[in-house]
Amino acid sequence: MLLASALVAAGLALCGVSLAELRAGNQQFAQATQPLQSSPTPAPQESPPAESKPGGDRPTTPAPEPARPDTQAEKAGAAPVLPAAPAEKTGPPIKEK
Repeated sequence: MLLASALVAAGLALCGVSLAELRAGNQQFAQATQPLQSSPTPAPQESPPAESKPGGDRPTTPAPEPARPDTQAEKAGAAPVLPAAPAEKTGPPIKEK
């Protein structure tokens, strides 16, 4: 009981000190990040963007490539880009009772 009373008294004292600090009014806040800087204005574009055509092909540069070489390349000695997937782990079948 004495320990509980001491803990309550310490909590009330801590609250009192915190309230006194808040009323004092000299609060200083730390700034965690740098202040935001405005980005430079983009240069005006001379030519309008290319006209889009519905149903047209969308070019990609460079062209996408598969993650694994085809079977002919593997036979020629090309190594796969990705490692082989690990084998699926299975347990023994569940025995019925």
